[in-house]
Amino acid sequence: MNSMKLPAWMPNMKGGATSMAAPILIIMLLGMMILPLPAFVLDLFFSFNIALSVIVLLTALYTVKPLDFMAFPAILLVSTMLRLSLNVASTRVVLTEGHTGAGAAGKVIEAFGHFLIGGNFAVGIIVFIILTIINFTVVTKGAGRIAEVGARFALDAMPGKQMAIDADLNAGLIPEDEARRRRTEVAQEAEFYGAMDGASKYVRGDAVAGIMVTVINMIGGLLVGMLQHDMAFGDAAQTYTLLAIGDGLVAQIPSLIISTAAGIVVSRVASDQDVGTQLVRQLFAKPEVLYITAVIVGGMGLIPGMPNLVFLLLAAMLGGAGYAVSMRDKAPKVDEAAAAAAAATTTSTAAPEQEEATWQDIMPVDTLGLEVGYRLIPLVDKTQNGELLKRIKGIRKKFAQEVGFLAPPVHIRDNLELKPSAYRITLKGVEVGSGEALNGQFLAINPGMATGNLPGLVTTDPAFGLPATWIDAGLRDEAQSMGYTVVDAGTVVATHMNHLITTHASELLGRGEVQALLDHMGKESPKLIEDLVPKLVSLSTLQKVLQNLLVEGVHIRDMRSIVETLAEYAVQTQDPNELTALVRIALGRAIVQQLFPGTNELSVMTLDNRLERLLMQAMGAGGDGSGIEPGLADTIAQQAGAAAQQQEALGLTPVLLVPGPLRPLLSRFLRRALPQLKVLSHNEVPETKTIKVTSLVGVPG
Repeated sequence: MNSMKLPAWMPNMKGGATSMAAPILIIMLLGMMILPLPAFVLDLFFSFNIALSVIVLLTALYTVKPLDFMAFPAILLVSTMLRLSLNVASTRVVLTEGHTGAGAAGKVIEAFGHFLIGGNFAVGIIVFIILTIINFTVVTKGAGRIAEVGARFALDAMPGKQMAIDADLNAGLIPEDEARRRRTEVAQEAEFYGAMDGASKYVRGDAVAGIMVTVINMIGGLLVGMLQHDMAFGDAAQTYTLLAIGDGLVAQIPSLIISTAAGIVVSRVASDQDVGTQLVRQLFAKPEVLYITAVIVGGMGLIPGMPNLVFLLLAAMLGGAGYAVSMRDKAPKVDEAAAAAAAATTTSTAAPEQEEATWQDIMPVDTLGLEVGYRLIPLVDKTQNGELLKRIKGIRKKFAQEVGFLAPPVHIRDNLELKPSAYRITLKGVEVGSGEALNGQFLAINPGMATGNLPGLVTTDPAFGLPATWIDAGLRDEAQSMGYTVVDAGTVVATHMNHLITTHASELLGRGEVQALLDHMGKESPKLIEDLVPKLVSLSTLQKVLQNLLVEGVHIRDMRSIVETLAEYAVQTQDPNELTALVRIALGRAIVQQLFPGTNELSVMTLDNRLERLLMQAMGAGGDGSGIEPGLADTIAQQAGAAAQQQEALGLTPVLLVPGPLRPLLSRFLRRALPQLKVLSHNEVPETKTIKVTSLVGVPG
């Protein structure tokens, strides 16, 4: 059979009867305010109201998280409307049938009037006023204040929680589905506290309405009884006041229970335990507290005139509870010792049997790793709010924004073979950097302008090799006033890791990262990516081009220009080095801006004309420059090093400007000896820039 589509105005029936419960309940509440109800129906609804309040209270007590009871604000509104509707319906019956006796409004109101207040309307008035004051000024007001503050804090904390979720997602700690679920939970938490803040106003209004309705019932019943039914003043006051107070108590007791449930929901601290378990485990968890309380209560029981038996009995119960708790705390230790002994026995017995080797024994090598000594564990322990974890997440985010791709996650582990304060940074299982960081102390780094010496452990900055000293926290301000750069232990490790990640960016760009980069770009320009890979260039060729750029410190954020250049020239050549040179020309403006930010004049070094001709001849003879004589190579290295030092002394970036054919040769040749020297070709310099030659490389002497 073909399914028939329901009209838009009809409710969805897939939920069964539950989807119709709310509309039916609202219609019943409105009907109770308009239609007269017999006494038996009133008894039924009053009983349901009491049962509903008890259910809500118990649900709140057994709720682990506030979001587990997200329907609570709506339940507050519905329960308040139910009580008000019952007040209207019972008022109608009391005023019309109250002259017939105390049972005119139903057995529930009569029972509350006679049983709870003993038939004495003066006592009933006092009890009703006390319950209303407790509900209005204590429970409801406190719950409303907590909900208001909770809503503010939840809204203020929402951006930080969202950023933490994004950081975990970018770090690869959680999948996309988990991040989406946590974002939804954060939004729901803020909405819940905001709804509770508003819903608490319903309960306060209900308490005020209860007082007004009870007073109106008393005055109106007295007038109706005396003027319409010719009752004596005393009889009318006795009958109608008893009915009005009984009606008020029937409404106020469930209201007090609901208010208590609201206070429990908004005042509990999030944990994996319900309120009852928290109270028992935390209030009676320490035997010392119970022992001291037992002594105090027992001392009060010895004072003449006190109820000695009650105090002494309570003291004995508290002392027995303290002894039971202390015995319970000792029991797990004995069990753990026995389990450890049993495990040792089992291990020694089963030692001769060895498991067969499987492929599971081969563990993959972490792309990026950080190993720390045991004294640095607090820096990377999430339970101890390790600052280094947050800094590493910030490093990966900054790297992605500046370089252009997401670096692999950093796997952190402790290594007992290291010195207590040592750390080691690994790349694909191989150490690329190490150092020591004294947790609790600060590293004062001398950038070259500091004056004076500091007491402490003299060392060098592990990232850049600058002279430094480990100092106590009390010397931090003094060191800064002397011109030192002062950082904590976590910053030392994070800076070292950031430097190494940036230096080895080309090795971090694997095929998986290139594919992820293409997928990300394909969301905005799918046709451009489809036409390039693998139709024009292979994934490995694209990876090699990007790695060539990263090796020389060129970021790959402008992937559109890179892809468009490759798409244009890939039909002419598939050589990654030639393609890299063409891409560098397309990125020339960004490369120059990175080396000379905020200036139009480029202070550069160039080659002497004779040296330039020799190198061009070597390129022609050897093809790749392998024909350079060793003596000439030494001369070039020495002259380039001296010129670079001169540039740095003037505060300039050491840049060597050469013809295009010579740039790859000299860049590879000088990169190992002079990593700070950058080599540009004439084609990479924009026409809007002015070139100023500060020194020549290759001039004798």
